[in-house]
Amino acid sequence: MNNSTNHKSEHEYSRLVLVGVLIMVVIISGCAGNNSRTLSAVLDEEALAEEIVVTEPGDIRSGGNLARRTVGIAQAGILYTRSFHVDPIIRPVSNLLSLSSFALKSAGGLVRRVGLGAVAFPSLESQPIPELSYAQSMDLDKWEQDLDNISGQKREKGAIEFLVDGEEYFPRLITSFENARESIDIRTYIFDNDDYAVEVADFLKRRSTDVKIRVMFDALGNLLAMQADAESMPQDHAPPKSMELYLEQGSEIAVRSRANPWLTGDHTKTTIIDRKIAFVGGMNIGREYRYEWHDLMMQVTGPIVDRLQHDSDKAWARAGILGDVANFFRFLAGKKQSAGDAGYAIRPLYTRSFDSQIYRAQIEAIRRSSNYILIENAYFSDDAILYELSRARRRGVDVRVILPTAGNHGPLNSSNQVAINKMLANGIRVYMYPGMSHVKAAIFDGWACVGSANFDKLSLEINKELNLATSEPAVVNDLLERVFLPDMDASTEINEPLELTLQAHLFEIAADELL
Repeated sequence: MNNSTNHKSEHEYSRLVLVGVLIMVVIISGCAGNNSRTLSAVLDEEALAEEIVVTEPGDIRSGGNLARRTVGIAQAGILYTRSFHVDPIIRPVSNLLSLSSFALKSAGGLVRRVGLGAVAFPSLESQPIPELSYAQSMDLDKWEQDLDNISGQKREKGAIEFLVDGEEYFPRLITSFENARESIDIRTYIFDNDDYAVEVADFLKRRSTDVKIRVMFDALGNLLAMQADAESMPQDHAPPKSMELYLEQGSEIAVRSRANPWLTGDHTKTTIIDRKIAFVGGMNIGREYRYEWHDLMMQVTGPIVDRLQHDSDKAWARAGILGDVANFFRFLAGKKQSAGDAGYAIRPLYTRSFDSQIYRAQIEAIRRSSNYILIENAYFSDDAILYELSRARRRGVDVRVILPTAGNHGPLNSSNQVAINKMLANGIRVYMYPGMSHVKAAIFDGWACVGSANFDKLSLEINKELNLATSEPAVVNDLLERVFLPDMDASTEINEPLELTLQAHLFEIAADELL
């Protein structure tokens, strides 16, 4: 893989920091002035702006970058209006929860990080690193029972099949689109506007005459993604300026983009076919995921799909004009049983406002592991996770982490570099995967946790995320054989600390606080 293929992802995160700062500036200036307006006026303004800026592919052959930036600025203004003027009106409960959760977690996280950096890590690192203990793994039956209370989520029946990389996932996804008879529900962070995403969009538009199709994506995530192109994208591709309107034009597809109050996004990725088959994991819809990056999805069947469909239905309702009211009534309707009754125990885990299930579960899994921990993740900036992994290694646990080598720029890459040195100082083995790995997977003594969540503040405490977890031996062994073992073989192990610049340390602090 080409190391440059990760630039887009890292630029997205860098822009996210800048967008956050700009939004806060606008909030302050907006509060000082008279920015009040009616809901109908805001909605009319949004519709007018989208009508003006949207063009079909091929409309702009020259000056494309300037036009894209201009459109991006206009859409950012619309998104600001939606997030801070419309959203508090139609989603007051969700908005208040997002704000208060973000504020409390940010304040608490800062205190925690200062304590870890000033006291906990120095105390830990003053002791010698022990040999590996090769102890017996934790009792998984007891772990699963305890996790009912730790996570607050019960297990469902189902079956998981791993789809490694776009080469396996997207052909399977397209085939499922072809075979759909009733419905296709797509909930993703990014539905890009590159050539491959447009190809998928065109296929969905053709199918929308026969099948009910709903597409939902994160407005900020998509806005940032559409401002940069994959390295391999054909030069003659003229991207649509709005994927929302491109999907709707000439089709029966229903599309909703979710606003981002207080920079809280919906990072979940699920696609559900006929309420019976679900695809869950870390891949968005775009060229990088199809052709360039190493990534992982799961095809899921069984009763757990009913739960995922109910989640998708609630998110769809909440993203509409009736907001929290529609979400409440959809919640009262409950989940329908459409996906059969076969499978083994699978537990859905979420990140929600005031409910960081993925975080709690993985922290406790690290604390209980006694034999081995394997983690592969692109973004590794949470100090509490690092501390617990370090403590595990000093109990004699074999701890190994796989990170991507691609893209040595941006706050999160700098944070990864600082994390690497911290892990090496505590005896953790670190592997650098060639190119960009976007895989988000972990195994703790035979318990696997895979999904959309990174090991950073946004995924563990702020965004909406979905992971699936199981102790089913066949699934864990498949993940080990198809992902972790080949990825470690393909990677280069880091044995010496990296040389860090002052900029890297500053970016690491920024990543801890903002990302």
